[in-house]
Amino acid sequence: MIARVHRRGARVGGLLRYLYGPGKQEEHVDPRLVAAWDGAGELADLEPEITASGKRDFRRLTTLLEEPVRAGKRPPAKPVWHCSMRLAPEDRDGVLTDGTWGRMAREMLTEAGLATQADDPGLRWVVVRHNDDHVHIVATLVREDGRTNWARNDYPKCVKATYNVARRYGLRRQVPPADRTAHRRPHPVEVNKARRKGWSDTPRDELRRRVRTAVAAAGSELEFLDRLAEAGVLIRVRRSTVNADEITGYAVALPGAGTGDGQPVWFSGGRLAADLTLPKLRRRWGDPPPAAGLPSGGRVTARARALRDAASVTQVAAEEIRRSARGDPATAQAAATAAADVLTSLAYAREGSLRGPLHRAAEVFDRAARDMYARTARTTSLSYELRAMSRLVALMGRIAGDEDSVAAMALVLDMARLADALEHLRTAQQRLHQAKAARDAAQQLRALAAGGQRPVTTPLTVAATPSPTVDSARRTPRAR
Repeated sequence: MIARVHRRGARVGGLLRYLYGPGKQEEHVDPRLVAAWDGAGELADLEPEITASGKRDFRRLTTLLEEPVRAGKRPPAKPVWHCSMRLAPEDRDGVLTDGTWGRMAREMLTEAGLATQADDPGLRWVVVRHNDDHVHIVATLVREDGRTNWARNDYPKCVKATYNVARRYGLRRQVPPADRTAHRRPHPVEVNKARRKGWSDTPRDELRRRVRTAVAAAGSELEFLDRLAEAGVLIRVRRSTVNADEITGYAVALPGAGTGDGQPVWFSGGRLAADLTLPKLRRRWGDPPPAAGLPSGGRVTARARALRDAASVTQVAAEEIRRSARGDPATAQAAATAAADVLTSLAYAREGSLRGPLHRAAEVFDRAARDMYARTARTTSLSYELRAMSRLVALMGRIAGDEDSVAAMALVLDMARLADALEHLRTAQQRLHQAKAARDAAQQLRALAAGGQRPVTTPLTVAATPSPTVDSARRTPRAR
């Protein structure tokens, strides 16, 4: 079940007339009230009457909902709150009764802080049902004691409450609350331009891939900027107004993807993803590591040995993440972020492309490995070692030869086991979007290790991360 909070309005009557009307595509069938605020009386008495002309009279219900607003103390300009609750397709095989819908809506509103018990003069609200798979909730944001409930952060609260309601009622599709770890999605203008130009991805998505690959292979900002230049990215640095030698930020642009007059379109690191700002990258890299190079010996043998060393460190990291999942989540987070860099470097060394199946699996893994609110965990000895392995894999160049390929696939399998440990961590933290991303990454990595197959995804049980393609900015249909 999914909740959607709509824009607030100023006219209760207009919204009620729409909900009781035919709808934009004649989708409103048999509209009726299924629940109302405590103290409202019988639903039959609140139901808008059908007049002799065949039209409904909304004046009484509108007046009841607007009474607190008219008597309120400095009420908001737009006091009408509107939310819809819709069943997922896999839950539409059985029709829920009006009573069940009313109880679910009341529980969601109560948990979100919008409905109260009978002894508390809270908001006035009604639930309108006009189809089998969804209901609409209409409320006025002035309490009966004259105070305004501003319903701040109403969307995340309603999504979380709806998720809890879906669990209690045994619905199959349960959408967890947002964990704020997804990357920045491209604007519809960028998507439309990419379609017109025939590009497979928007410049924002392409730049984010190149920047992440450079981050995984770098250990300092100067090395990072050098790798961006090698990747064919236009770079613009921002310098301190106090100390001209100090770099405080950066922006990147994609050649050939500029404006109509040929000017490049710049994206700062924060506009690509919240964890790609220069201060966060510096914290992620930690102290500059010593210069890395290939181990001694023949190049093929040295490359295979380096991959085996990376696999050994990855195994240790998986055990550490499982061990620290509850007792020391900061240490587990640092290891997970560094492991994502190892997989990113391996994907580029293996495929030489930012669109291969291993790189797509690395992007899903990266989604699972990020911390909330773009926080960056402090460097630990284990994360430092993982990042050194990431730089070493990047320095090796393209992987070629049977011995190298076998070692690379062994590392891929170890990364799948680390993804299992990461799923355990995210489940313990109740960050279920990331837990699913870790589960999908493990499945994709095992499929690749088994025979280089194209990765497949599991059926959705929670909302999944959109793949970074042109279609990733499409809007979900509105509930009506």
